[in-house]
Amino acid sequence: MSGLSRRRFLGLAGGAGFVVAAGLAGPRLLGRAAVTGELLTSEVPLPPPFQVPLPIPAVLSPLSRDVDADRYEIVQRAATAEILPGLRTPIWGYQGTFPGPTIESRSGRTAIVRHRNELPVPTVVHLHGGRTPPESDGYATDLVLPAGGHRPHAGMLDPDAKIAQGVRDYVYPLQQRASTLWYHDHRMDFTGPAVHRGLAGFHFVRDAEEDALPLPRGERELPLMIADRAFAADGSMRYPSLDSTLSTVPGVEEPYAAGVFGDVILVNGAPWPVAEVSATRYRLRLLNASNARRYDLALDPPPPDGPAFTQIGSDQGLLDAPRGHDHLPIAPAERYDVVVDFGHYPVGTEVTLVNRAGTGSTAYVLRFRVTRRGIEDSHVPERLSTIEPLDRTSAGVIREFSFRGAPSGGRHGWLIGGKPYSPSRIDARPRLGDVEIWRFVADVHHPIHLHLVHFRVLSRGGREPGPFDSGLKDTVDLRPGEAVEVIARFDGYRGRYMFHCHNAEHEDMGMMANFETV
Repeated sequence: MSGLSRRRFLGLAGGAGFVVAAGLAGPRLLGRAAVTGELLTSEVPLPPPFQVPLPIPAVLSPLSRDVDADRYEIVQRAATAEILPGLRTPIWGYQGTFPGPTIESRSGRTAIVRHRNELPVPTVVHLHGGRTPPESDGYATDLVLPAGGHRPHAGMLDPDAKIAQGVRDYVYPLQQRASTLWYHDHRMDFTGPAVHRGLAGFHFVRDAEEDALPLPRGERELPLMIADRAFAADGSMRYPSLDSTLSTVPGVEEPYAAGVFGDVILVNGAPWPVAEVSATRYRLRLLNASNARRYDLALDPPPPDGPAFTQIGSDQGLLDAPRGHDHLPIAPAERYDVVVDFGHYPVGTEVTLVNRAGTGSTAYVLRFRVTRRGIEDSHVPERLSTIEPLDRTSAGVIREFSFRGAPSGGRHGWLIGGKPYSPSRIDARPRLGDVEIWRFVADVHHPIHLHLVHFRVLSRGGREPGPFDSGLKDTVDLRPGEAVEVIARFDGYRGRYMFHCHNAEHEDMGMMANFETV
């Protein structure tokens, strides 16, 4: 442990107040970038980078199809995987793999996913970014108890929780545009360690509008789930849980209260892998599935002309028009849909996806090897989609929520509006169909995720949205001391939903709240 996050406090103005809780972990400074979290180092020698091929998660086939729906089944179970070469690592996986299998769906066509829990603890599945009825949204206390019996859990104290024994059918109507979604565990108090052990996977929604665009497809469309981990001497993934059984005591050891960083960067479950590409355009579906780590992605070497990345989509699908970027900052749970033109590089070039926010082993992510020429059959059109305009005049309500660290229950806590999470408290009741503006204020880094709704960023730090705020989003990253306004139409379904910080350690230590569409 570096020790800084145990001792350093950061006073922040700009509407965010001050982090003043004695002993509370604050951001640690790496170079010029403030980051929120603490590094957990591996106890085994790290392998050399760029030695293993990039794996692509298998696409899950439906068990059956009918006129209206596709039906799937996923078993959540313990397994082992060779993540670091020569070591066997215990995981918890959907279908026993990390990442879990990818589900590919069509917009407007219902996907019914039956999850069977063969793990030793309760689970909850959340389709992140899904426009989902409340009973299938993955509310944090709507537990699926282990098929072989269950352990006590605080979620059982929620009188409104929907508890299932062994199996639950999650119904996703998918009345939404094409987008990059992902599914992961969302159990109250234990999301961080459960996702860290492997409970995450992609779910792509496709539609006719996206199909009609001449974008790279097939083997030239690469899903990239980026996550950091640290490894123990026995090959297991290190995580500083207070309760390693993940059954009774939530939270992490005190030095890691700000967030857990690892020193190994995994892409689709492989350490610093290599992808062989042709000298053509590729579509990269980027997801930051780390618990707390932010990345600032760039290409080394950059292309000799033009931007490194042409962004075509955000969390919730296509932008109205493409935008060029030389780098991509990405917080936990955020997604980018980008096109990279490897035709700008001679055959034989090695292009590394680097992390400008990292140091040492975390400064690089993935290597592309341009191994062959190819026939270019794609391009990025000047117009991509149409997004519903929402401005301040559309909103009838403005709400403000502060995201701050403070003592809670005699330990470190992360609070919304000065309160730790309670399943029984509703913090906002938007009316179904209404447009509202929500203003988020942060002390340190917080990626804020709203269930159900898709929003647009209205302002950042009192100014216009930043260059990476384009399109429809479901997760927005707040920097230290920053205020961000988002605007959303609360439509789709009535019921109880959540919003929370997607730093998984913050989430588990109280930084969640509820809203109810009424």
